[in-house]
Amino acid sequence: MNIEVSRRGLLKVAGVGAAGTALGALGFGGAEAAEAAHVRAYKLARTTETRNTCPYCSVACGVIIYSKGDLRKGERADITHIEGDADHPTNRGTLCPKGAALKDFVHSKTRLQYPMLRKPGSDKFERISWDDALNRVARLMKDDRDKNFVTKNKDGLTVNRWTTVGFLAASATTNETAYLTYKVVRGAGVLPFDNQARV
Repeated sequence: MNIEVSRRGLLKVAGVGAAGTALGALGFGGAEAAEAAHVRAYKLARTTETRNTCPYCSVACGVIIYSKGDLRKGERADITHIEGDADHPTNRGTLCPKGAALKDFVHSKTRLQYPMLRKPGSDKFERISWDDALNRVARLMKDDRDKNFVTKNKDGLTVNRWTTVGFLAASATTNETAYLTYKVVRGAGVLPFDNQARV
């Protein structure tokens, strides 16, 4: 597209531009500073960026978590923003509605943050330590395996299986973690083994 500009038109435009620059230089440029003062600061400027995986489905989308507070100084890290990771090959920065609401999931008042145990006959849950919880799980699994482990089937063939316990694996893990999980579960003889993605 060609625009025809006469010499007179060019001089007019140049004169208006020169006059605007002169006004700014003479101190009439405070309007820009006043406007800039009303713009809020970039909320991620002084945050720590951490890459992670979305905990929901089996897609394993990459997320970037922004937090304030320096853990090296003993401060508590407070998550201020979560977004999709544009460099992640799975989701390339996009998130589904559940993934987009991860910050609300993290800050939810009903989110379970430590082990709870409801003793037999009780109507309430009590907080226990992680050591107590893991020891209890290990003890109950060991007792059940010792009681119900099947070494041979009815035909006398060695089967070495444990069918009274099932294992549900997480889907948002690396291939290496999934491989090790499979080896541990199958090594214990657990037959019912599934993945959260199918549930």
